[in-house]
Amino acid sequence: MSNNQTAETVLRKDDLIVVGGAGGFIGGNLVKRFHEQGFTRIRAVDKKPLPQWYQRVPGVESLCLDLSEYPNCVRAVAGAAEVYNLAADMGGMGFIERNRVECLRSILINTHMVEASYQAGVQRFFFSSSACAYNITLQQDPNVRALKESDAYPAMAERGYGWEKLMSEIFCQEYWAERGLETHIARFHNVYGPFGTWDGGREKAPAAISRKVITAKDLGKHEIIIWGDGTQTRSFMYIDDCTCGIDMIMHCDELIATPINLGSSELISVDRLVSLAEEIGRVKLEREYDLTAPRGVAGRNSDNTFIKQVLGWEPATPFHDGLAKTYAWIEKQYCARKAGQHTVS
Repeated sequence: MSNNQTAETVLRKDDLIVVGGAGGFIGGNLVKRFHEQGFTRIRAVDKKPLPQWYQRVPGVESLCLDLSEYPNCVRAVAGAAEVYNLAADMGGMGFIERNRVECLRSILINTHMVEASYQAGVQRFFFSSSACAYNITLQQDPNVRALKESDAYPAMAERGYGWEKLMSEIFCQEYWAERGLETHIARFHNVYGPFGTWDGGREKAPAAISRKVITAKDLGKHEIIIWGDGTQTRSFMYIDDCTCGIDMIMHCDELIATPINLGSSELISVDRLVSLAEEIGRVKLEREYDLTAPRGVAGRNSDNTFIKQVLGWEPATPFHDGLAKTYAWIEKQYCARKAGQHTVS
């Protein structure tokens, strides 16, 4: 591990940290990370009602605000030293492909948040971009070559969600170039783990497959429906690697206004994902492939050359290990819901 700077080495413990989208999966885990590091002033913001937040950390100021509206952004970032914008309308491929307008409207969140942060004199602003910003013509083969940062241009992003991310990156870059607001940009590659969406249509593949295996096992119906033909490939990053990476990227002077991959380089096919979930659940299922379902690009992987060069680090949690923890957490949620207890899906 290199001597990278983090919030702990840069900020005072009473500096105000603001996390947008804190009721969601990554935002909630980021709040938890900063709280465990001893920061005493954290403001968590999300538009979801508080009972629907995936995690609520004791002692953290939690606000229910829709950050697509500028006055709410002004309220959210007031007095902040650092702002982490993870707020967005998003989900797995099913949601992204069927709700392009909602995904595009997330640009309101970032334009308002970056302007409010600039006006408030915030020291650093973090934007959570996505691998969906990459040129889709480079992702037509399951045996895809890993995507490096320059592959976003010439631009041909994922419709809706990808274009919003790419345009918001440009906002962050221009606020640094023209107005001097220090911005940091990470392109996430398929983040997964406990305390995230696992049911309802917005979940990502690891959670969806885990839930399907758990359900099939519980109901005694040893079959599973897989979206696509099973050959699609992705890299999946465990949540702890993600929050660690966000922290280091935010505090690296070489990464100001410079988009960087934040993802695992371990390529996994959907069929392999199903096999691993079966192995964890100790069950074997009959597979049915739904070729009419949303499947996204054929292949996508993270080229980690740049992040290793700059930070001397990359996400390294083996997928099997992270999936086992995720599966166990989802199984607890499934059982709790079956028992009539309140769960957040």
